Amino acid sequence: MSDKDIYLVRKSVDGDLKSFEKLIKAYEQPAFAMAMGYLGDYEMALEVTQEALIKVYRNLGKFKFEASLSTWIYRIVINTCKDALKKRHRTMEVSLEDNHFENLIDNHEGPSEALEAGDLAAVVHRTLEKINPENAEVIRLKDIQDYTYEEIASLLDIPVGTVRSRLSRGRHMLKEAIERDYPDALSLIR
Repeated sequence: MSDKDIYLVRKSVDGDLKSFEKLIKAYEQPAFAMAMGYLGDYEMALEVTQEALIKVYRNLGKFKFEASLSTWIYRIVINTCKDALKKRHRTMEVSLEDNHFENLIDNHEGPSEALEAGDLAAVVHRTLEKINPENAEVIRLKDIQDYTYEEIASLLDIPVGTVRSRLSRGRHMLKEAIERDYPDALSLIR
C-alpha cells in the first residue's frame, strides 16, 4: 500500500473529509467497474458503488493495514454486489408469488428477444445468476473483469487452487445453462 493511501486513511479516520474525498476519487471508478462487471447493469452498479463507498466510510476505522486498501475496498464492493443480487432475487420471488408479472415482463426480455437485440452480455449475466454463486463470482472476476488468479484469491480470501477449480466448474455450468436456456447464443460466442 502506498504511503499516500496510509496517510489518507489515517486522516480520514481522524475526521478529515477532504482526505476521504481524495480516497474516493482514487477508488470510485475501479469500484464502479468491478460492480458493473459483477452485475452487468449500469444503474444497479451505480447504486451498489455508492452503497459500498458509504460502507467504506463507516468502516474505515476498522481497516487494519494487513491487506492493501484496494483489496479491502473491492471486498466491500463484491459483498455489496452479492447482497444486491440476493435482494433482487428475493424481490423477483415475491413478485412471482403475488402475481405481479407486469414488472418482470417489462424489465426482463426473454431468450429470443435478448439474442435478437444482440445482447450476449445480458444473456451471460442472466445465466450467471442461475449457477452456483461461488463459481459465478469467480467467472465474473476472471473472465469479465480480467483479474489474475492471485488477485481473485486475495479478494475472496481463498487459495489459488480453489479459484481455478471454481472457474473450471463455473465455466462448465455456464456453458450448459446457456446451451439449455439460450441455444441460439452459442452461434454468437463461436
